[in-house]
Amino acid sequence: MATSPAPTASADSSPPGRSVLRDTAFLRLWAGTTASGLATWSLPFVLGLAVLHQDLSASGLGLVLAGRTVGFLAAVAVGGVLADRHSRRTVVLLSALIAAAASPLLAAGLGRSLTLMTVGAVLAGAGQGACRPAFQALTADVVAPENRQRANAAMTLAVRVTTLAGPALTALLAAFTDVRTLLWGIGLLWAVAAFVPGKSERAAGAASASGQRASFRREFMEGIAEARRHPWFVAGLAALTTVVALGYSATSVALPLISRDRYGTEWVLAAAVTAYTLGALGGALVIAGWRPRAQGWVALAGLAAYGFAPLSLMLPVHPAVVIAAYVVAGVGIELFNVPWFTATQREVAPDRLARVSSLDFLLSYGLAPLGLALIAPAMDAFGVTAVLATCALACFLAPAAAALTPSSRRFARAPSETG
Repeated sequence: MATSPAPTASADSSPPGRSVLRDTAFLRLWAGTTASGLATWSLPFVLGLAVLHQDLSASGLGLVLAGRTVGFLAAVAVGGVLADRHSRRTVVLLSALIAAAASPLLAAGLGRSLTLMTVGAVLAGAGQGACRPAFQALTADVVAPENRQRANAAMTLAVRVTTLAGPALTALLAAFTDVRTLLWGIGLLWAVAAFVPGKSERAAGAASASGQRASFRREFMEGIAEARRHPWFVAGLAALTTVVALGYSATSVALPLISRDRYGTEWVLAAAVTAYTLGALGGALVIAGWRPRAQGWVALAGLAAYGFAPLSLMLPVHPAVVIAAYVVAGVGIELFNVPWFTATQREVAPDRLARVSSLDFLLSYGLAPLGLALIAPAMDAFGVTAVLATCALACFLAPAAAALTPSSRRFARAPSETG
């Protein structure tokens, strides 16, 4: 198979050498992405407030959040195909409007109809899932290749800030307004995500020579074929999925329990989560300007650093050790994320980028609920320490195994893998 052409910047992409922070097209895209992130992180917190106010039961909350996850997984693959088939800006617009339309349904069902709230949650998840690969590919459309690492760092900084700001801002607003109003506010954030990003000059995917467009299934399979052309991507995605499904799931279950049972306070839980986010912010700042020669190996080492989080929970260490481990894990995850996104935008054929990105989100996010569902029974059966040890080992070994793939050193296909 012939090598696909390297991605090129579109006519409205940020000029080479110019800071992305002074580029209007990128700033509009960044603002839209930030609004979608703030809406995404705020929704579970707002629904949690509904439980506290007795407008929603705990089991109802679980059903609504499950509906959002189902919507996300169902739409992310569809969104990837549509974003390669049509204008990515249009896909962002429509998917964000779908997510915005979910807010009135959630508000109308609150305290009245769990079915209506679940339908709204499915729509919210679908809008979120469909826009993720489109946003990822749109970054490559509006930013010149040499500026993309800084652009991706700025994007992930926005994600981490919204992780902190979303719940905090929601809690502040909750003192002055009710849950229904907050749900409507989330809809407004999705409207910002829909309308603020600017246009891209990228043309929609071309039809086949016969004038007939390939079936959805065939186009999705083309995305899988494109991913398989990049061994570093397949190996890295396997490592990422392992870390998320085992490491992240194990710590999500174990940290609240250990904070309560071992340390007798919720402070350790809050401090560890905050430390992870602050570490990720620091990691994004570092990688924005750092270009290591073996960038792929550095990224995989950063991914493996998440293993220190479950490792710190295994033994009765001082809380400061747990907090330090979460800082290291946060730094490491962004040392992986930013080069990973940048390499995908650089190496993957431009007309298949959204589909490959959707595979990334589908597997890494898709298996996380399965991990969460299995971790608690495993802890009951084998003990918390044994499960944490196994998950920590998996976090260290999976990226190390991925690093054995020759092209993983720079996240770029070796000459022997082209042609």
